[in-house]
Amino acid sequence: MESFLSAILGELISRSMNFIINKWSKPLTLDMEESIQGALLQAQVIIEEAMGRHITNQAMLLQLGMLRDAMHRGYYTLDAFRYQPHYGEGANDPSGRRFLTLSKAPCVKDLYFTSPTVQFQEQLREALDKLRSMIVDMNELVMFLMSYPRLYRQPYSMHILLCNCMFGRQMEAQLVISFLLHTKPHSSEELEVLPVVGPLGVGKSTLIAHVCKYERVRDYLSEILWLHDCDFTDDELTFRQGGAMKRQILLSNLKKGKRLLVVIELYGNLCEDGWNRFYRASRRSFLSGSKIIVTSCSDKIVKFGTTPALTLKHLSPEAYWYFFKTLTFGSTDPEMHPRFAQLVMEIARLQIRSINSAYTTSNLLRDNFSIHFWCKVLSFLRGFIQKHICKFGVHPFELLNKNKPVQLGRMASLSEDFMICHEYRCSPQEGVPEIRMQDVMYGSNKKQGKFEVLGWRSQIPPYYSYVYVCEIRERKITGAKRKHCVEDGATSS
Repeated sequence: MESFLSAILGELISRSMNFIINKWSKPLTLDMEESIQGALLQAQVIIEEAMGRHITNQAMLLQLGMLRDAMHRGYYTLDAFRYQPHYGEGANDPSGRRFLTLSKAPCVKDLYFTSPTVQFQEQLREALDKLRSMIVDMNELVMFLMSYPRLYRQPYSMHILLCNCMFGRQMEAQLVISFLLHTKPHSSEELEVLPVVGPLGVGKSTLIAHVCKYERVRDYLSEILWLHDCDFTDDELTFRQGGAMKRQILLSNLKKGKRLLVVIELYGNLCEDGWNRFYRASRRSFLSGSKIIVTSCSDKIVKFGTTPALTLKHLSPEAYWYFFKTLTFGSTDPEMHPRFAQLVMEIARLQIRSINSAYTTSNLLRDNFSIHFWCKVLSFLRGFIQKHICKFGVHPFELLNKNKPVQLGRMASLSEDFMICHEYRCSPQEGVPEIRMQDVMYGSNKKQGKFEVLGWRSQIPPYYSYVYVCEIRERKITGAKRKHCVEDGATSS
């Protein structure tokens, strides 16, 4: 009898505590949500204003970079709280039921989607405290910020700004500008070289081209010459016949006594002896104030620099979410479409911070603003990614980011294999395929065999178009049993 009463008493106490927690936690979270939203808007105003100004003070750039990271983290935490799965919603309509099924489907583990409300509150409070502290410290910085000249007129919408400006690279851009405009004493004969290192597709060439469009840089440098591996006969930087025109441009500007910027994009190895000969010849002939920038995926080029190398890394998960969300929704407010926003957050997470995929997928979703279609895209991505990991042990987008052959799928035809052989980029003057990547991967295009598709066109310098060489072939059906993969307690075939 005593044990029975003890059990009842324990249950009553437990229910009472749950009632009190539920009663008070919701208003607390709502108040905190409003507070962090206000702090994020303040931070966003400062960041967007700073993006449009030519800031030379390195300490200010560092402080702005910290505020930007805190803002991205705050938005990520707030959105993860807002758009966590609510399984009771939308159960009466087909789209809602489909949405709930996807929400319960297995996916990559993420702290924000598995944490209870209490942990969300702690994360929100931590993000809010950090933002408030940083904004208070920014008071003097904001006053100094207004004294720096503008780079361009601010567009009315952030998504337009992201489409026409390099996202998240302001500090790196200012470092390159400082390098280009830095002048050595006349007695110095050193030709300055800046190595730029980073993984494939991180935006090394885009960063340099973006910087070169600034008026101060164009006024200082009379000519900007881009050289690639294909312009040389070997790894010793000897011009091949096809590079004769660039060589002629180089010699012509040298005769006119003009300052030059030579950008060398390397994809392979570079012979040290060949580089030394090229550097000595350039130092003898280049006008004082001329510069060289060398880009490569390999950090072996660091030793060729006369200044510390600039290393580019992929966007953080929080920054990538902010970037992808803004591209996808455009001028539409995500808060008005919470179910769409949750789907987008899961799609963004599956893309492992791929910039190419961000542009391709965001365009696709924006052009097909339908909950049914977005659910279908998420289900398709989860399915073929999980199968690829089970079969090959690696995420397909990871191979895609490294420009390695990868097997994808087709949403409209599950009986076909969609293979990406490799990617290459085209200049604005070159022709590109009419067929788009999303038409083949998500649409009903019936192309067969080997062909090329347009991945996406960059809207910022150097305005490259990214083209994939791909192949579609019928999947062979065998009598063997399908392999099953069990991961995180979920089974897929």
